[in-house]
Amino acid sequence: MPATKVKAKKQTSEATVNAKKHISVTKVEKKQMTLPEIRMKAKALGLTPGRMKKADLIHTIQVAEGYTPCFGHSNGSCGYADCCFMDDCLKVKS
Repeated sequence: MPATKVKAKKQTSEATVNAKKHISVTKVEKKQMTLPEIRMKAKALGLTPGRMKKADLIHTIQVAEGYTPCFGHSNGSCGYADCCFMDDCLKVKS
């Protein structure tokens, strides 16, 4: 019986470690989108990215998704917490 308790503690410990790994992976996933990723997103929305500049393409995507085309005009803060371009946008000097 004591061996079962030890095994249960070990499983709990592994679950805790796995949960912590998941949390840290989630934090790392926030990154700037690359131009190929942005082009793929545009195509998924039915847009033709062609040779658009990154900012112009993002503005087009924002309009297609129903957002204001505000990329690069944030001045360090943004009200759209669910925008996938936020990390990139906040780093652009307007």
